[in-house]
Amino acid sequence: MKRTNIGDRLFIGFIYVFLTLLAFSAFYPFWNSLMISFNEGMDTSKGGITFWVREFTLENYKIVFEDSRLMGGFVIATLRTVIGTVTAILATSIFAYGMSKRELMGRKYYMIMCIITMYFGGGLIPSYMLIRSLGLFNSFWVFIIPALVSVWNMIIFRTFFQGLPQGLEESAKIDGCGYWGTFLRIVLPLSGPVIATLSLFTAVNHWNEWFVASIYITKEELMPIQTILRQILFSNIASEQLSNVDASSIAHINSAKKITSKSLTMATIMVATIPIVCVYPFLQRFFVKGVLVGSLKE
Repeated sequence: MKRTNIGDRLFIGFIYVFLTLLAFSAFYPFWNSLMISFNEGMDTSKGGITFWVREFTLENYKIVFEDSRLMGGFVIATLRTVIGTVTAILATSIFAYGMSKRELMGRKYYMIMCIITMYFGGGLIPSYMLIRSLGLFNSFWVFIIPALVSVWNMIIFRTFFQGLPQGLEESAKIDGCGYWGTFLRIVLPLSGPVIATLSLFTAVNHWNEWFVASIYITKEELMPIQTILRQILFSNIASEQLSNVDASSIAHINSAKKITSKSLTMATIMVATIPIVCVYPFLQRFFVKGVLVGSLKE
């Protein structure tokens, strides 16, 4: 075993210290926001909340979960993320599987047309007119249908499919499988890592996206939580933030005097952030897992 000298040890120590500081700088804002969300609002306004709460309270989260507007947005965002991710991955993978076939007529021109859409768009006004003419205005499906196919994800899927051994599909064809059978029974089961990775990216995009609702949705019951959160972040008065809370809740806030704009905003951020953060540990292993281990026998 090779021994490390003092210089190597100092360098390794420096790397560990640097990575620790880097991880801390990335984690601290989240931790600080979490602590503020659990701290009494009026006490938070005095400043000094860094690593731990000073006056613990659950009033901020109580107001969030009692606000039907925020909880309705949470439900809409959850449905949008789940349905949007499943349909987008399915549609994009089917499209990519077709584009991965060299025998597809006009494949080169289809690819050029797809790449053009990555760099050039029609603009907001034509998009608005298209969405309105399709009947998607003020519809839940405006979150799903326009985002069904991602060209970037299609390219990743296509590259992955082209890397699969040809022997797998040839064996499936010998056994009587057509394109659909091969895709559903052979290709998709072997595509776990790429599906998990792109599903994570797609889910995060659906969960964090707020712009579509601000343009195409006017019904409050269809607003996702990120759009509502943005409205709260641009408000400076707690009563303005909770304009749709029932009167009893507003009276409770005014009487308690423990809720401020900042504390309520942090609680809302935590409610909107923690669910998607919890998804990462379950999909992390797919980023490094080999896809073809044991899929072929000599």
